[in-house]
Amino acid sequence: MGKVSKPLMKLGVTGGIGSGKTSVCRVFNILGIPVFSADPEAQQIMNSDESVIRGINNIAGRNLYPAGRLDRMQLAELVFHDPEVLQKVNALVHPAVFEHFSRWAGAQNTPYVIMEAAILFESGASNLVDRVATVYAPVEERIARVTRRNRLTREQVMDRIRNQMDDKTRIKKSDYVINNSENEMIIPVILKIHEDLLNHLNS
Repeated sequence: MGKVSKPLMKLGVTGGIGSGKTSVCRVFNILGIPVFSADPEAQQIMNSDESVIRGINNIAGRNLYPAGRLDRMQLAELVFHDPEVLQKVNALVHPAVFEHFSRWAGAQNTPYVIMEAAILFESGASNLVDRVATVYAPVEERIARVTRRNRLTREQVMDRIRNQMDDKTRIKKSDYVINNSENEMIIPVILKIHEDLLNHLNS
């Protein structure tokens, strides 16, 4: 009887590029909370779901799978310069990701689960979760993290930051805020959120 058959709550974890969402989710994972990462899931769907593959090629007007896998650079080039193409690709991929998330969440037996998504609000995924935690860090730290990790130039990282929702707007829409600056301790904040969710579930 002790085990919960279905997660009672869903927490969304979001933040801009380089904010450190993955590090935060790793801590939740150590606490026994399963994490669904929307971005890798979307990539997997774009490479394995036949109807999505057909849809992407139709939107692009050419084959973006020359080697059997999605040419992400070509797709990025297309969507970066044409908001309409981006909208069409999102309308194709997001519902598939949401469906995967709902199925996955239903199969867990923890008090709550996490959906980690960079564009949680923009994609509408925030409607699938009960509460949201935004992770943020100073822009210079984010740039340094991403240029180290992804070998992008400073300007390329700034382009991506400008293309995402700004921190102020994200924070306003969130229930929890995690400052992931290098000078801050994130573990006590995460433990507090974890405790708050469990208290809410037990009340």
